[in-house]
Amino acid sequence: MPLARSFSVTSLSGLDEWDDEFDLDDAVLFEIAWEVANKVGGIYTVIQTKARLTCEEWGENYFLVGPYMESNVRTQVELIEPTNAALRRTIDKMNSSGCKVYFGRWLIEGSPYVVLLDVGFTAWSLDRWKSELWENCSIGVPWFDREANDAVLFGFLTAWLLGEYAAQCEDPPHILAHFHEWLAGLGLVLCRQRQLPVATIFTTHATLLGRYLCAGNVDFYNNLAEFNVDKEAGDRQIYHRYCLERAAARCAHVFTTVSQITAIEAEHLLKRKPDIVTPNGLNVKKFSAMHEFQNLHAQSKARIQEFIRGHFYGHLDFNLDKTVFLFIAGRYEFSNKGADIFLEALARLNYLLRVNHSDVTVIAFFIMPARTNNFNVETLKGQAVRKQLWDTAQTVKERFGKKLYESLLVGQLPEVSKMLDKEDFTMMKRAIFATQRQCLPPICSHNMLEDSTDPILTCIRRIGLFNSSQDRVKVVFHPEFLSSTSPLLPMDYEEFVRGCHLGVFPSYYEPWGYTPAECTVMGIPSVSTNLSGFGCFMEEHIADPSAYGIYILDRRYRSVDESCNQLTSFLFQFCQQSRRQRIIQRNRTERLSDLLDWRYLGRYYVSARHMALAKAFPDAYVYEPHDPTSTTGFRYPRPASVPPSPAHSLHSSPHHSEAEDEDERYDEELEAEKDRVNIRQPYSVPHKNKSLPADPADPVSENKA
Repeated sequence: MPLARSFSVTSLSGLDEWDDEFDLDDAVLFEIAWEVANKVGGIYTVIQTKARLTCEEWGENYFLVGPYMESNVRTQVELIEPTNAALRRTIDKMNSSGCKVYFGRWLIEGSPYVVLLDVGFTAWSLDRWKSELWENCSIGVPWFDREANDAVLFGFLTAWLLGEYAAQCEDPPHILAHFHEWLAGLGLVLCRQRQLPVATIFTTHATLLGRYLCAGNVDFYNNLAEFNVDKEAGDRQIYHRYCLERAAARCAHVFTTVSQITAIEAEHLLKRKPDIVTPNGLNVKKFSAMHEFQNLHAQSKARIQEFIRGHFYGHLDFNLDKTVFLFIAGRYEFSNKGADIFLEALARLNYLLRVNHSDVTVIAFFIMPARTNNFNVETLKGQAVRKQLWDTAQTVKERFGKKLYESLLVGQLPEVSKMLDKEDFTMMKRAIFATQRQCLPPICSHNMLEDSTDPILTCIRRIGLFNSSQDRVKVVFHPEFLSSTSPLLPMDYEEFVRGCHLGVFPSYYEPWGYTPAECTVMGIPSVSTNLSGFGCFMEEHIADPSAYGIYILDRRYRSVDESCNQLTSFLFQFCQQSRRQRIIQRNRTERLSDLLDWRYLGRYYVSARHMALAKAFPDAYVYEPHDPTSTTGFRYPRPASVPPSPAHSLHSSPHHSEAEDEDERYDEELEAEKDRVNIRQPYSVPHKNKSLPADPADPVSENKA
């Protein structure tokens, strides 16, 4: 199925210039999501990182609306009195009517205002509101679905809040409400059903039915047009949830998704073509380390190497300086996240490295939370043995240094045979004996509750990657999110990513993909797919993604076996790179971070809001989109210097000398300067109470890629 181009194009040069000015002086923006100050998944990251830019645009007229979770509020929210008079009257009226509504500042960058609704406190209204939902919308919600019950409570409270706010305003306001995902979508449906004066936007970050179908090993993308959506949702007992999501998508003034691939999915499953694609960005400044990111990589890599020394004690028969660290991270969705194809590719890579007698060792980390009851004793013992060995070496070093100092102090060169006495040798021999191990290094760092049926462990048993000495590929499964307070691997996620060489995310279902995006802004190459929003976005804006460290795996038009072979080829090529080639590639990857900055991608949300305001309030706002026909002016060309991949290198063998490396045509400053001209100037947020200026002209509109 071709990716049809429409106004919902993710071309950063494709957005129109504003012919009509938008005066946001009397407009108010409410952004509603279940993950406001409540971390559940990726939507939390979207809202948190975008908040600063939105606050700059809307000022005091921007309010986030989410559920009240006491544990989160204690650590993330400063409760204050509302500064907006109409909103203060609204909250007072709702609280006096049997609700609990809180107002405060979310303690993140930008410090946005938040309105938090206590859904538990109004649970007494659940049956009445369910009856109203059935009578007005013919959607029935079963009693046993707690998440859907919360969605009903949250939706009715949100509609109550918006309706009451409109009633409390002295002058007719221009209210804009942006709803994220199906959990917040009912509020939008009720706003339209009650004919409230509210412009509405609905953003789906992943369709419910799409996620369920992909998890069930269905040939999803080749059969999108064939699914009986009502039957499929009913068979999976999510028909009521699907109805809420579809109603929100159909009722919204403006419907958006996060990527082109999700737009196609939504058109078939939700029966509405998205008006605009709003790609997810990142606050790049948070991750920016200027030119120090290479040093940060070396520091974090050294900490990972320390963990490896302990984990593989007794079997440390490989050179850590020639070891490549790969990782996959995210929700534990074995097929959706591509862990299955990654493991199969690792088995094939292991074969290639062995038959080619490569001296490179690959260690693949799986960071996916699963059900465990504690750390693996053997894993903890490994770190204890490593520390004991380190302490022994430090003791011997101090004694050696003292004798050396005393010998030099009297003007004599030391006799090496006298520098280490019998006691020193005894200590060292005991330390060496302590590193002996009768078993292989553990695959899993924790005790799994469902070891025999765990998908990753079952697959590892099938392919036979048991961390033996003969294997060139080793596997470490860490079924817990990383934490700097862990006694095993005391690193937070950002540090760990910086220390790895390659992130591998061969997802089958990935509407956007924050994990490869985070790798990119930290200068770490990654593997993505053409079924992920991130992969499609990068393919569109980079002429040769692999030269910039973005490997796009074809999972849309190839069979599973062909995709697996392609991934194996990517990994084998990466392992053949010299250290210098990897450094060059990381420099190029880090320069792509501007592509993912909210300063660039935020303009899509601006466009969606203006479109919604123009549709809901045509007397006050006018918006006339023009269909873009090209993506000129925002496309990275292929680097002019020698590419980092050995597959395209001028050398016939990856084992060329370092002297040859010095002759390679590479000028970091020249390449960086050429890349900078391919980036448009960032969107400059107008001061609040001023009309929005035209979209800045493209600085390289004549430089077509």
